[in-house]
Amino acid sequence: MPDEQWIDIGSVAELKLKPVQEVMCGTTPIALTYQNGSFAAISGACNHVGGPLGEGTLDGEYVVCPWHYWKFHRQTGQGEPEYEEDQVPAYPVKMENGRLHIDLSSATKRKKQKHQPHPLARPIVRQPGPIRVVGISTTSMTREHPRYSTSDALLEVALEHASAALQLETQCIKLRELNFRACEGFYSKSASACTWPCSITQMDPTDQLDRVYEAIVHWADVILIATPIRWGNASSLYYKMVERMNCIQNQETIANTHLLKNKVAAFIIMGGQDNVQGVAGQLMTFFSEVGCQFPQFPFIAHSRGWSAEDMERNVSEVQNSRELREGAQALVARAVDMAALMVEGRVPEQPLVRGGRKAHQLDSEPTG
Repeated sequence: MPDEQWIDIGSVAELKLKPVQEVMCGTTPIALTYQNGSFAAISGACNHVGGPLGEGTLDGEYVVCPWHYWKFHRQTGQGEPEYEEDQVPAYPVKMENGRLHIDLSSATKRKKQKHQPHPLARPIVRQPGPIRVVGISTTSMTREHPRYSTSDALLEVALEHASAALQLETQCIKLRELNFRACEGFYSKSASACTWPCSITQMDPTDQLDRVYEAIVHWADVILIATPIRWGNASSLYYKMVERMNCIQNQETIANTHLLKNKVAAFIIMGGQDNVQGVAGQLMTFFSEVGCQFPQFPFIAHSRGWSAEDMERNVSEVQNSRELREGAQALVARAVDMAALMVEGRVPEQPLVRGGRKAHQLDSEPTG
C-alpha cells in the first residue's frame, strides 16, 4: 500500500457552499461534491474526451459532465446504470479541524468501457470509380403539401446532367426530409468539446445528419449546395446544417486533420429578393474554411430584385428559362472537371498555415 497523501484543500465551511466544484490537488483536478451533509471526490477528467467534471452539475448522486453529459457516481466514480464499466477514479475524503482533506494515494482505478467507434470515424479512403456528386437541397416546405422550388428544380437539372450526360454517380439529400438537431454549442464550451464525428451524432442514434456527414466526408467529390434567398441570406436549414459542420472545420485547428480532402463545392442561389453576392460570399467563405476548392464561376443565381413581390412570376421565369437550365448543367460540369484534377493529384494539397489558426500542437513551435 502506498503511503497516504492527505492534501488539505480548504475550509469545510467554504467548500460546502457549492454542490459541485473543481479543486486542484497539486496538478490533479478533482470534482468535489457536497450533498446531504457529506463530501465526495472523483477525478475531474471525464472518460469521454476529458471534459471538466468539476464544472458539471449533480443529477441525484451522479456528476454530469458539462461537455457531453456523461454521468459518474459522485462517490464511486462509476458510470450510470448500463455504463458501470466506465469509471473515473474516486478519492477518500476526511474532515479535520474544519478543513477538508483528500487522499490522492488511495484512488480507485480509472476504467474505460469499450465503445465501438462510430462508423463515421473510419479512415477516409476514396473508393475507385467516377467522380461522385452530392446535391444538398436546403429549402424548406411542408411535406404533405409540396410546392415548386426554384432552387430544387435547378439542383435536379444539375444532378440529372451529371448522371445522364456525364455518366457520374449522384445522390440528392433534401435537408427538410432529415430529422436532425440544431448545433448545441459544444464548441462554445471548449474547442476540444466539439468532436468528430459530431457529439450529437455520437450521442443520438436518431439524429439523421450522419447522412450528410457520410456523403460529404466519405463519398462525394463534388458538393453542390442549392439554397433560396431568405431575407438576404441563405436558408435557415442551410445554417442549421453548417453550424453542425463546425465539427469538420474544428478538426483543422485542434487536430490538424483535413476531413474534406480533394472536395469541390459549387452553389445554386435562387431568390425572389436580391443579395445574391452576399449569399454567395457566405457560402464560399464557409466552404473554403473546411478546405473545399471551387471551379471557375462557382455559382449560378437568379433574382428579380427587392421590389419584385409577384413571386408567381419569379417561378414562371425559372420554369421557362433555358439559360438557367444550361447554367446549372455547365456549373456541375465545371465542378466535376475541377474535382477530376484534384482526385488525379494534379492540384497539390496545401498544408493549413494561416495566422491565428494553427493546430494546437503547433503552438509551441519557435516563430523565429
